[in-house]
Amino acid sequence: MIPAASTITPRARYMTIAAAFLGWMFDGMEMGIFPLVARPALQQMQATAGIADEKFVQSWMGIVTALFLLGAAAGGLVFGWLGDRIGRVKAMTWSILAYSIFTGLCYFATAPWHLAALRFIAALGMGGEWALGVALVMETWPSDKRPLMAGLIGAAANLGYCLIAMIGIFFPISNDSWRWVMMVGAAPAALTFLIRLFVPESEAWQASVKKSGKSSAMEVFSPALLKTTLLAIAFASVALIVTWGIVQWIPLWADQMTGGKQPAVKAWSQFWQSTGAAVGCMLAALIGGAIGRRITYFFLCLAALGVCQWLFRGFSEVTTGFFVAVFFTGVTTASFYGWLPLYLPEIFPTRIRATGQGLAFNFGRILAAAGAWQMPALMGFFKEKFPGVNTYAAAGETIAFVYVLGMILIWFAPETKGRALPE
Repeated sequence: MIPAASTITPRARYMTIAAAFLGWMFDGMEMGIFPLVARPALQQMQATAGIADEKFVQSWMGIVTALFLLGAAAGGLVFGWLGDRIGRVKAMTWSILAYSIFTGLCYFATAPWHLAALRFIAALGMGGEWALGVALVMETWPSDKRPLMAGLIGAAANLGYCLIAMIGIFFPISNDSWRWVMMVGAAPAALTFLIRLFVPESEAWQASVKKSGKSSAMEVFSPALLKTTLLAIAFASVALIVTWGIVQWIPLWADQMTGGKQPAVKAWSQFWQSTGAAVGCMLAALIGGAIGRRITYFFLCLAALGVCQWLFRGFSEVTTGFFVAVFFTGVTTASFYGWLPLYLPEIFPTRIRATGQGLAFNFGRILAAAGAWQMPALMGFFKEKFPGVNTYAAAGETIAFVYVLGMILIWFAPETKGRALPE
């Protein structure tokens, strides 16, 4: 429950949304770096090792992505728990510092396992920032502004994706230039000083601690919350499995279709994808606020499934139409990241909100990690069983059917439109 309006100043509200927006925007920028640098970085390391097989790149892309997702899952739980124990602002500061420093350290990587280890540690911070920022904002702003706030937070990460993509467009990333891009990832560390100086702690969290004491992370698995937690995990998992099992591979797919002869095509793919994603996040949150959370999620799944089939079945070369399809893929597949910050705070009580959100949102990354890990094997299956088929596309259209699960499960969840945040 939000404290009385007179106790929260407009300045405090704007500072919280600014901190959450910038934190998640830079988080998106960090996540967007690797799809752009992965192929040139791994190809450089491949050449150093004297290996010529394309499977080297595909396998290590899957491994690094899987470890990143596992790190984000762990970070969501650890930093979410910290946010419920020591406060949203302190924990968010540490999460941003973690992902900034260890992304920057990727500059010094000389072997694939270096990238994997550093991305895992950076992901701990990235996984925590989302849950903390969402909890802080939703506990500070009034209920009628929650859809707008959710849309802004969802769009923020995609703006970060767009920014790093624009860097890749104007400065094409090659085997010899990928390292400096990792140094860009260290820049958000400066944001932590501004957060500690100007962002106030959540009054709702402070009041909850005084009333109920500090929470236990295991409370999310208590009988009263178990169904809620499992459904929240499922809703986030559906979105994340497609994002990390399909969408994150689109720049590599585009690079493969051009034979690696057009380095900027990776960045253009990510630019149109992230631009569409920002639009989708805003639309999903606003529509969810207008017509209800459950029906919105159902149609988000339906739309994303249809667009993914269009993209992966309809294109075998990079054309203008391909970029149009990538844009709409971004709109639909990322729309869930505007819906989730609207819905998840409405189903967890204040004392356990950051932990519940962090667990739900990031546990889906564990399932997505399994998908990313097995993506090369799935592509190998299609290559063996269906010679001549585009393996990226075949794997993509198959994984997209996970949306059917979301279309079914959403009807087992409560509708929260018009309700106050649970205390």
